[in-house]
Amino acid sequence: MQQPSVLGIVSYKVFPAQMGGQKCVVSFYRHLATLTRVVLVVHKDNPPATDDWQQASYPIMYHHKKGPVNLLNLFRLRKVIKTEQIDLVCIEHSYLGWLGILLRWLTQKPFVIRSHNIEAHRFRDMQKPWWPLYQWYEKQVHRQADLSFFITEEDRQWAIDHWQLVEEKCTVISYGTDIPGPLPEVIRLQARIRLLKENQLPANTRLFLFSGTLDYLPNTDALRIIISELLPLMQATHIPFRIFICGSHTTAAWKKVLHNTPGIIFKDFVPDINLYLNGSDCFMNPVTLGSGIKIKLVDALAQDLAAVSTRSGARGVNISLTGDTLRLVDDYNWPAFVRALFEQADHTPPPLPESFYQFFNWDHIVQKALLSLQTV
Repeated sequence: MQQPSVLGIVSYKVFPAQMGGQKCVVSFYRHLATLTRVVLVVHKDNPPATDDWQQASYPIMYHHKKGPVNLLNLFRLRKVIKTEQIDLVCIEHSYLGWLGILLRWLTQKPFVIRSHNIEAHRFRDMQKPWWPLYQWYEKQVHRQADLSFFITEEDRQWAIDHWQLVEEKCTVISYGTDIPGPLPEVIRLQARIRLLKENQLPANTRLFLFSGTLDYLPNTDALRIIISELLPLMQATHIPFRIFICGSHTTAAWKKVLHNTPGIIFKDFVPDINLYLNGSDCFMNPVTLGSGIKIKLVDALAQDLAAVSTRSGARGVNISLTGDTLRLVDDYNWPAFVRALFEQADHTPPPLPESFYQFFNWDHIVQKALLSLQTV
């Protein structure tokens, strides 16, 4: 079957890819471009194409928060589709699903929505009063789409059950990694020694890590949980520890709190998160809100870093793929969560199973995506 030329439409800044959502977009298209032609239409704030894999890039889109303004790009997009000989359109998130419908009407080209989570659930968690209206809209655009990519099986099944989507038109296309397997232990040891030295910590200090985009509600709520629920329980053990918190888009109020909370070392945005992923003893993921996959958890596990997560925070990560590297704890059972943290930090689990790296391998993921795209 002929490989389709794909137009990816992204309504926000993704270059350079630093945050989880940006990495999810850029890595997907970068790997897909090794198999078929990819053209990107991105937000105006993105720089011109500089990477070799970008055969063409058009930074012309308005942010999805100004969604209707993108009507001004409608005929320009039609011209791009014609000029670049595009076979199908892939729209990131449901925000601009309506644009896919209009472009299909104008060009007879099918469109795909690549969902990163159930957006209506995110707006509900943010207590937006209009979230039911968005849920109605999200349902309609997915029902109109020729194909829907969901990032977890949980999201896919929820959409099929609640939006009455055709099962054959729904595929799980997960987040991935380029890491081929567990890191040599010497790399982890060197990183740990460096973190202890740079932060003037005793050798017996347990090092925990939490990272993410820190203005994103599920992560902000996780910060609240760390400070109000977990820290008092951790301090009561009298075991020496520190929690590294790394992330971008932290508000001034949160920066003040994090800088002044004993037991926390706030690093803000760090250019090399791998130092902390390699040198920490355990990744903590006390996230209870939101749908989709927690990219930071996949990144931590890919580095073979022991992790503890709530069950809600581990959606999209099959426990059968993680061995003892990931410990799941029931949501809101914080005493059990803290016990698991110290157990994971003090116990080096066996290397992550090879099946994890096979399932979350980007090349494997885009091959699956291309097979689905060829059916449209």
